[in-house]
Amino acid sequence: MDFKEVMNELQPLFREVFDDDNLVLTTETSADNIDDWDSLSHIRLVVAVEKKFGIKFSYGELQELKNVGEMAETISRKLTEKQS
Repeated sequence: MDFKEVMNELQPLFREVFDDDNLVLTTETSADNIDDWDSLSHIRLVVAVEKKFGIKFSYGELQELKNVGEMAETISRKLTEKQS
């Protein structure tokens, strides 16, 4: 799955986790841009993403992610590695 496809799949996931049907993701979207993005919603988001894509993030990977674009790149990379 390429970067664009991952971004498209993340959109409804973020809307569900943050309970905001009007939320529009960009590659620069981060916790600073979403009012309800706190530590609990972050955990819910990570669990939802891991379940949706069938991947697991390491603690180090999560610490390094700065925005949705970096998350999508990491997901895309993990999916490519998984297929190899």
